[in-house]
Amino acid sequence: MEIRQLAAMIAVAEAGTVTRAAELLRVVQPAVSRQIHALEKELNTVLFERTKNGMVLTDDGKVFLEYARRAMRELDRARAELRPADSTLRGLVTIGLLPSVADPLADAVVERVTAKHPAVRIRVTVGYGGHLAEWLDTAEVDLALLYDVAVKTRLATEPLVEEPLWLVGPSDCGLTEADPVDLHSRVGEPFVLPAPPHALRSIVDHAAARHGYELNVVAETNAMSVQRRMAMRGIGLTVLPRTAVADELAAGKVAAAPLAGELLRRRLVLALPTTRRLGPAVEAVADVLVAEVHQAIRQGRQGWWPLAKWIGRPPGEPRR
Repeated sequence: MEIRQLAAMIAVAEAGTVTRAAELLRVVQPAVSRQIHALEKELNTVLFERTKNGMVLTDDGKVFLEYARRAMRELDRARAELRPADSTLRGLVTIGLLPSVADPLADAVVERVTAKHPAVRIRVTVGYGGHLAEWLDTAEVDLALLYDVAVKTRLATEPLVEEPLWLVGPSDCGLTEADPVDLHSRVGEPFVLPAPPHALRSIVDHAAARHGYELNVVAETNAMSVQRRMAMRGIGLTVLPRTAVADELAAGKVAAAPLAGELLRRRLVLALPTTRRLGPAVEAVADVLVAEVHQAIRQGRQGWWPLAKWIGRPPGEPRR
């Protein structure tokens, strides 16, 4: 089995036709067809169904595609660790970010990495904490910013930020940023919350259970945009980090107040896998991400994190 066979298989799966895959790989079409045929012969199975609309993966093809992608990612990581004589960092690093922090962080991190390490390519993947943890396990993500809620033990975590969660509602609901609110005082009102086992829902449910009350949850959604929209329309109050509604607050589309109580806070951690070696490019990007989060907290950039507290290591101090 050859690397170019795996590359051809992935390209055809993503492009949908041999012609487009050949264009992506910058080779002639017969060369791609030969690689696919050779791979199918070696595996003794059919990877694609040839249809009039293009190439469609078979069930075996779908299974093998995931292994092919994983193999190619590992090869990319290996290449990144083999530095050229000039010690230039190279490679592709995939960062996992929660939806609530992707907007304030993604652009800044990419800009800083590009300036410091121009040969390093960044891929930003946005997902919820549970998904990001799984993607770290399967090597689809190299590092991630996660909630510190039941983080899997096979991940190494570094605490960075602690901040209150916020109660969010329509612009005329009476919430103000200067006045923290007790969640218990809103028990009778309708709520829109993420469905379990979302990390934010776990925090809210834990706080309610500890204080002996139950919220009136009228709708559950794991789409943060849906949470915002329903809160904006007055369908129900919701609980979100302030970063998730910064633009809507600035535009006067929602009102929000920080939630009182130590239980209704979130802690963000840098998560790294412990089951595989971290290349120098991943280490460098992790340092950039930590520095950018610290700067965002210190400056309160654009009002994203006005009440957040930095709990991480001092910038520039080596990771333990």
